[in-house]
Amino acid sequence: MATIGIFDSGSGGLSVLKEMLKVLPGERYIYYSDNANCPYGEKTAEFICERAESICSMLIEKGAEIIVVACNTATAAAIASLRKRFAIPFVGMEPAVKPAALGTRSGVIGVLATDGTLKASKYLNTKDRFSGGVRIEEHVGRGFVELVESLELDGKRARGVVEASLLPLLEAGADVIVLGCTHYPFLLPLMESIAKERGYEVRFIDPAPAVSRHLVEVAAERGISSADPNPGVILLSSGPKESLERLYRSIL
Repeated sequence: MATIGIFDSGSGGLSVLKEMLKVLPGERYIYYSDNANCPYGEKTAEFICERAESICSMLIEKGAEIIVVACNTATAAAIASLRKRFAIPFVGMEPAVKPAALGTRSGVIGVLATDGTLKASKYLNTKDRFSGGVRIEEHVGRGFVELVESLELDGKRARGVVEASLLPLLEAGADVIVLGCTHYPFLLPLMESIAKERGYEVRFIDPAPAVSRHLVEVAAERGISSADPNPGVILLSSGPKESLERLYRSIL
């Protein structure tokens, strides 16, 4: 295939990289964490676009021939402008409302996401297309990104933060919950534990596997192929790399 660039506001995009490594294990990846500016969820669209364009310029200079925007907020704010500015293909995150709507038995689905994602036209358009016949309950995963960036994936404080955003969706009757931020899958074991303890049967949808499959399709369609002699993963960041490297080791 080719050198694949991937970026996120922080370490959350590693949940997408994990799935990419399953379907394309022998490729060369350059992962960029913009953790000095994390989280993106409450940043302006203009700021996110500027950061995304700067990061993509750097990734392309380093050889990226296709870039995965492994951040729901950055996808919503910037992917259209990235596709206009750069000639290479981009793969973004898709709100998994459709599979949730098709899979619910209660008629209620939940969406956990950042404020930026929930207000973005990309999500709102998807919601409008697939919300017929179901009720969609939304909640910002407040504090979730910060928990993942600090590697606080369990414990009393983490449980309290997650419960505050998860329980309203469960209490509203959601039996399928969409994870609308790439950081959130790292808190999935904790979410599942909380739901089970409270007696709720719920399925969580992580869009990363679908994004990885789409990456393979886009690369094939564009004829992107190379025999890179140096496969592997390069980790870059705008801030300290210790947490990024530790979380990366956890996905291997």
